[in-house]
Amino acid sequence: MSLWIPTIWFLLVTSKPLGVWLGSGGATMEEGSALDRVLLIAVVCLGLLILSKRNFAWSSAIRENPWLILLIGYMLISVLWSDMPYTSFKRSTRQLIAVVMSFLIATEPEPRKALESILRRRIYVLIPFSFILIHYFPEHGREYHHWTGELAWCGIATQKNGLGLLCLSAAFFLIWSLIRRRQGRDIPATGYQTYLDTFILILTFLLMGGPQHSFSYSATSNATFILVLSAFIGLSWMKKRGTVIGPKALIVIVAFIIGYGTVTPFIGKLCLADISSAFGRDETLTGRSEIWATLIPFAMKRPIGGHGFGGFWTDATRALTSSHAHNGYLDVVLNIGFFGLFLFAMFLLSCCRRAQREMTQNFDWGILFICYLLMAVVHNIVESSSVGITGKFSAVVLIMAVSSTAATSNNQMVSRKV
Repeated sequence: MSLWIPTIWFLLVTSKPLGVWLGSGGATMEEGSALDRVLLIAVVCLGLLILSKRNFAWSSAIRENPWLILLIGYMLISVLWSDMPYTSFKRSTRQLIAVVMSFLIATEPEPRKALESILRRRIYVLIPFSFILIHYFPEHGREYHHWTGELAWCGIATQKNGLGLLCLSAAFFLIWSLIRRRQGRDIPATGYQTYLDTFILILTFLLMGGPQHSFSYSATSNATFILVLSAFIGLSWMKKRGTVIGPKALIVIVAFIIGYGTVTPFIGKLCLADISSAFGRDETLTGRSEIWATLIPFAMKRPIGGHGFGGFWTDATRALTSSHAHNGYLDVVLNIGFFGLFLFAMFLLSCCRRAQREMTQNFDWGILFICYLLMAVVHNIVESSSVGITGKFSAVVLIMAVSSTAATSNNQMVSRKV
C-alpha cells in the first residue's frame, strides 16, 4: 500500500493540476491551486510518517547524496532574494517533496521493482486517459495555438509538449520492458500483461503523431526518442561484446550535452547539428530564437543567483515574454542563476557514476538509468523539461539515483550474510 503514495505524487506532478480539472484553481499563476497544495501536503506527511516507522537514516541519506542536498538547500535559500518569496517558497518545497518520495521508494524491500511498478501504473492510467480526453472530451484534451489557431493535443498535460514528454517516457519504458520479457529476464505479473503493454505502446505512438498523424508533430520528443533508442541499441551491442561504457566516458558525454544546451540559447540556434529541417521546423526552432533573445537580458540581470527558484515566471512575465524558456538550462539560470546551474549539473553528473555502477550490477536497470538521464539532458536543450527534480525525466533520474544506493547496500548486506 505504501507504493500508492509515490504513485499518487507521480500522477499529480505529471498531469494537469487538480484545480484545473475541478475548476478551483487560483485566479493567478502565483496563487496556484489550494486543492493541489492540500493533497501534496497530505502526501508528504504520509511519506514522512512511513519513513519514520521504517527508522529511516536521514544522516546516511544526506551523506550519500551531497549534490542533491546542496541543490535542494540552494533552491530553498534562493527564496530570500526572490521578488515573489511566497511563490518561490511554495515551488521550492515541491522539490523537497520529490526527495521525500525518492527516499520512500528507496526504503522499499526491492526499490527497482517498486519504481517499475510506479512507472507502469502511471503509464496505464495517463496514456489511455489522454486518448479518451482527446477523442471524447475535446474541451479537456485539446487546445488551439493562441496565435495561429492550430489544433494540438494535450491530453492530461497542460499543453502539447507535456503530452509529448509523457509519451516519450512511456514509449521507451514499455519497449525496455517488452525486450526484457522477450529475452526471459522479466516475468509478467499476469498472462495478459504483454498484450496490455503492446496495446498501450500503440496508443502512445498514436498520441505522439498528433492530429496530423505526423512524425514531425512532437519533433523534440521524437528526436530525443530516436537518440535514446540508438543509445540503448549501442549499449546493448557493447554488452554482447563483453564491455560496458566507463564512468568517465559517460560523464564526458553528459557534461558535453549540458554545456551544449547551456550555450544554445546564447547562440540562438543548434550550433553543431541543426536537425530542425528534418522535422519540418525552421532555423528559429519555431520561434525559440526570439524567445531566447528576449529572456537572456533577464538572466544576465541576476546571473549568479537568479530570480529565486520559481520567482521569475509570473503572469506578468509570461505576458511580456512566453510561457517558459523552451530551454531547461536557461530556465535554471533564470530561477537560480549560473551557480544553481552548476549545482544542478553536478547532481546530474554524480548520477552518471551511479548509473554506470548500476549497469555493472544489473545491466537492465543500468541501461534504463542511463537512457532516462540522456532523455533529461537532451530534451532540455529545446524544452524546459528538467528545470528542477520534479520533471517527468528528472524525477525518475532522482529516484533511480537514490534507489541505486539503497539497492547496492542491500546487495552488500546479502553478500555479507552469504
